[in-house]
Amino acid sequence: MPRRDTHLTGVFLGSHAIAAGHLTRERLRALSYRRLVRGVYADPALTYDHQLRARGAALLLPEGAAIGGHSAAAWYCAPFARVTDPVTVVCPSDVRWRGPNGVRVHRAPLTPGDVTTHDDVPVTSALRTAWDVAALEPLATAVAALDGMVRAEELSLAGLAAAAADGVGRWGVTRVRRAVALVDPRAESPPESWVRVALVLAGLSPVPQYEVYDRGLFVGRVDFAWPELRLAVEYDGAYHFDDDQVPEDAERLAALAAAGWRVIRIVAADLRDMAAVVQRIRDAVLTATR
Repeated sequence: MPRRDTHLTGVFLGSHAIAAGHLTRERLRALSYRRLVRGVYADPALTYDHQLRARGAALLLPEGAAIGGHSAAAWYCAPFARVTDPVTVVCPSDVRWRGPNGVRVHRAPLTPGDVTTHDDVPVTSALRTAWDVAALEPLATAVAALDGMVRAEELSLAGLAAAAADGVGRWGVTRVRRAVALVDPRAESPPESWVRVALVLAGLSPVPQYEVYDRGLFVGRVDFAWPELRLAVEYDGAYHFDDDQVPEDAERLAALAAAGWRVIRIVAADLRDMAAVVQRIRDAVLTATR
């Protein structure tokens, strides 16, 4: 007879744990296991993120289905989807599975080459994941994911471009081509990708990760630059406010100013109004060109 109330680690089906005698239904609720989707639970010590929820949803997948889209992108070094976002599942058109709450089912053909396994989870391949992200997600979200995948060398920009060019008649090809045209692996974070996409669409195409030199000496690298205007934009993520980083940033900004550069700094809160960010930068560009 199995011992009851065994501490279960990892991700598991509640019904299986009860049937095996590891837990009673009452103890499953009382021991604070985290419910990921209906019927699937996780050890509360595990980091709760979108990838964990995807692992939970994978235990319910029908034959032939796979975790895909933005949910799969985490396995290829792309930024995580938000923990509250639905888990994307790609399901063959002939498989009638709706999934539980918290799962978004995308019905589309899946060839054997479109699916691989990571951490015992069936996941769409890097190229198929990139296609579905670009076809399903908002443009800036898609570009940020593809930037991360290309930067990590999980796929190549040439491979992405070839897939987009060869995708005539394929579902989502217009959206995919638009996203692929904006991919730039020099972006070092999702916010940098979001800002760059907004600027490019506004006709303000900057040079990402530009190295500034003054009289042959390296001054610093800036997130976005208009070198001919000596204008730069810096996105200050959370680490910029660390005690050790603040004086280093101040010294670098002073050096840029001494070299004749104007630096516009933006933070996470500014991104809530991207139109205002773009207008602020547009005004600075116009001022610098006068």
